[in-house]
Amino acid sequence: MREESGVQLDAEVIIVGTGFAGQCMAIKLREAGFDSVLLLERAATVGGTWRDNHYPGAACDIPSHLYSFSFELNPDWSRTYPGQGEIYSYLRNAARKYGLEDRIRFNTLVKGAAFDASTQTWRTDTDKGSLRSRYLILGTGGLSEPVKPALPGIEEFRGECFHSARWNHAFDLRGKRVAVIGTGASAIQFVPEIAPRVASLSVFQRTPPWIVPRGDRPFTALRKSVNQWVPGIMRLNRWRIHWLNELSALGTVVDPKYMEWGAKVALKHLHAQVQDPVLRAWLTPDYVMGCKRILISDDWYPALQRSNTELVTAGIDHVTPEGVRSVDGRMHRVDAIIFGTGFQATEALSKLSLRGRMALELNEAWRDGAEAYVGASVSGFPNLFLLTGPNTGLGHNSMVFIIEANVAHIVGALKHARRKGAAVVEVKREVQAQYNQALQRRLRKSVWVTGCKSWYQDKRSGKVTTLWPGFSTQYWARARRFQPDDYLVFDPGRVPM
Repeated sequence: MREESGVQLDAEVIIVGTGFAGQCMAIKLREAGFDSVLLLERAATVGGTWRDNHYPGAACDIPSHLYSFSFELNPDWSRTYPGQGEIYSYLRNAARKYGLEDRIRFNTLVKGAAFDASTQTWRTDTDKGSLRSRYLILGTGGLSEPVKPALPGIEEFRGECFHSARWNHAFDLRGKRVAVIGTGASAIQFVPEIAPRVASLSVFQRTPPWIVPRGDRPFTALRKSVNQWVPGIMRLNRWRIHWLNELSALGTVVDPKYMEWGAKVALKHLHAQVQDPVLRAWLTPDYVMGCKRILISDDWYPALQRSNTELVTAGIDHVTPEGVRSVDGRMHRVDAIIFGTGFQATEALSKLSLRGRMALELNEAWRDGAEAYVGASVSGFPNLFLLTGPNTGLGHNSMVFIIEANVAHIVGALKHARRKGAAVVEVKREVQAQYNQALQRRLRKSVWVTGCKSWYQDKRSGKVTTLWPGFSTQYWARARRFQPDDYLVFDPGRVPM
């Protein structure tokens, strides 16, 4: 407990979440001289998405040497695309190395928070009581709340049922009849892993994804030694991967016609792995590549052609106690249903009650779609900052790169407020509005509005609220430097109520 301007604070800064974003924020704040930092974590360990998503085959779709902190390069990655366990270990090791563990309150669920204008502080309400801080930073991530479709009759199902993000490892899939609902990023990783173990596998597909080859391979001992001992080689490789990935943004945000090359690669991959023309037709997307998330896999198509696997393209009518009945009248009797149906990406903060100035509620402020300034600040919510907030997501490059730019912006804001002796820092309403108007104009030219529906779009307004409409380097250039003129910075005696 510390006292600041007569107010008892539990910490100057409270950070919610201990994944890549929360850890990076805490590390960089400490480097900047902010020692009073407290992290809140709902689970018993750090890790965020990489702790929670432990389904079979869980892995990253960005090469390991780029999907890591720029200040904590790792010469010991085992392969091109690291698995969940390896990334989880990386995050736990980082928390220990940078002394974060003693600053974390584990098993603490945040329920909501409110700004107290009389003291210019945030009261954060948890299941263990309330805490007070000058600044509140949310690093809860956009892929943290699973989506399970409300299928008629699902409550009556007598078998096992779970989401991929809540995988039940205690349930033995060997010899079981299994239904997988969804063919997104998680499903294409766990289906090939479980297919050899189950008696039968029914994969329910609503829309086929665009899939390109993965090309994963292990790193040799020699490669690891070179990474360890040759100065600059890892950083050089990191930038090589980054700029190669940046090229794919030409088709997503510059002109969708550039996706034609990628579509040729994906279709060649499909034709090489699927000989049956009927199955191939079912697996061929009918929308512009990139409109939905592009996936990478070398074993998805082979898994669907196993003798015990069936691709079901008929929609689901309802669930019975014994299984799933599709709209064509077929009954699929199963012992387990696994949802690979993604997350509430556009409603990541909807379960939290966040109240800013004059009791403004964030869900109400975002009723027409979430928006922020550089994904980090929201007008009307002083001293509140978001990590990987609205329109910071990527479909082509490493989110860790975005996180570091996001964090640099927030550190700049707090350092500026400290230099000025300010009690409050808040983005100007007109700055946020102009920023988002320009952002939405750019998005209207993107591949994400070419006709398909995806989790990139807000369900109510249809606006793309999750993705950044440009190269990740452009976000870095815009966000990493804090611009004081974009913000209201108030002295303690003249903060508006």
